[in-house]
Amino acid sequence: MTRPAPILWLLAGLALAFPAGAEEPLPPSPAEAPPQPADLSVVPSPAPAAGPAGPTLQGLPAGLEALPAGGARLRFQPGVEVLPQGLDSGLAELGRRIAAGPPGRIAVTAQASGPASDVSAARRVSLARALAVKQALAAGGLPPTRIDIRPMGRTAEALDAVDVQPPEPKAAR
Repeated sequence: MTRPAPILWLLAGLALAFPAGAEEPLPPSPAEAPPQPADLSVVPSPAPAAGPAGPTLQGLPAGLEALPAGGARLRFQPGVEVLPQGLDSGLAELGRRIAAGPPGRIAVTAQASGPASDVSAARRVSLARALAVKQALAAGGLPPTRIDIRPMGRTAEALDAVDVQPPEPKAAR
């Protein structure tokens, strides 16, 4: 046996408590304030000029060129894979300086100018150059595990060069 009377009585009580269509009124929306005009009497100071992208190496050993964004460039004769005469000690000195500086990874990017028709040959020459520079930097005390080599082969610049980019300094907190 079911007892519908108590259930109907409960439903009727709910209907009286919450009549249909009677929703709680929404609060009035606040009037939007008009935008404030810009204060043109204050002249902003110019932003500081951006510095070089990486640390600059001062007083490079002979045979190395300073790069505008920091780092150093070593030029090679076309097709030559070994370091130019006398640059072993200069690269070792550079390795000592970088090892004494901030920690981080060093990028050695090598490229070769020729031959345009044989991409593989240019890549092998740039790899041999990068490895020779890495070995000379390591001879100066820079851990080889901190040196990343990037043999680019023939690039659009068609340079015979190896660039050594020291690590970026950590930002001050």
